[in-house]
Amino acid sequence: MEIRLWDIVDISLVAVLLYQVYKLMKGSMAMRVFLGFVFFYGFYFLVKSLQMELLSNILSYVMSGGILALIILFQNEIRKFLLMVAKSMSDFWHRNSNPIFRSFYKNQSNGKSGTSPSLNAVVEAAREMSFSNTGALIVLSKNSELRMIASSGDLLDAKVSKRILMSIFYKNSPLHDGAVIIHDDRVVAARCILPVSENSDLPAQFGLRHRAAIGMTESSDVLVVVVSEETGQISLVRNGEISHNLSVQEIRRRLNAYLSTENNLREEIKQVEKIIKKELEEVEKEEKEKKEGSTS
Repeated sequence: MEIRLWDIVDISLVAVLLYQVYKLMKGSMAMRVFLGFVFFYGFYFLVKSLQMELLSNILSYVMSGGILALIILFQNEIRKFLLMVAKSMSDFWHRNSNPIFRSFYKNQSNGKSGTSPSLNAVVEAAREMSFSNTGALIVLSKNSELRMIASSGDLLDAKVSKRILMSIFYKNSPLHDGAVIIHDDRVVAARCILPVSENSDLPAQFGLRHRAAIGMTESSDVLVVVVSEETGQISLVRNGEISHNLSVQEIRRRLNAYLSTENNLREEIKQVEKIIKKELEEVEKEEKEKKEGSTS
């Protein structure tokens, strides 16, 4: 049998896809359900190959609704997979699709990115709450206001500051339960309910606050700051992965790295708009000169 180049590409793409699906479902209940479905499907083909007509017909009726059942059972995993693909494609497009974007991104990434006042407020508030063992859950979103999550709490639309964050998470505050959503240097909402991770491999010492932070980052492109009420330890959660024992400098660096991608993109767009505006002005100037030359 002749093996073509496209056969190798086809097999490689399927292997990558299966690996990504495995990474997505590893440690969750969905993995066990998926393995059960694979076993059931294999059993169906075995029965069919042995020409056991009655059992084969019964299983075929069950299998006919298999795709719909998979979509229902794995709706969270499918959503996470599509979000992951969309994020990867978006990042790739922003950085590689246009030479202008690419050159600006390269120039800005080599420079030192500034630290926003809201980022400083989050870091300083987290450090103060760590000293006093005040539990906190802060979600930073660079792409959206997370309206669905924000609507589960109390909408604030307040400027980010160390004082307001500490006031929210003060143990006697009516807003201290739940998470704070921060977007575009504004506290969008407080007392928000986050989706809890279904990963069964998480350590037993992780409480609801840490599980909610992991669950949030599994389904959205956000970064979550967690302050433990028991130990005062500050953790950062991104893409379902949690980092402990970070210095204040490292926390500041990671927050800045997460937010600076969006800030760089905004600056790139502004620069491109200036270039386009300048080109249009030059074209209008040339047309005006031609008209003046033709009239004279």
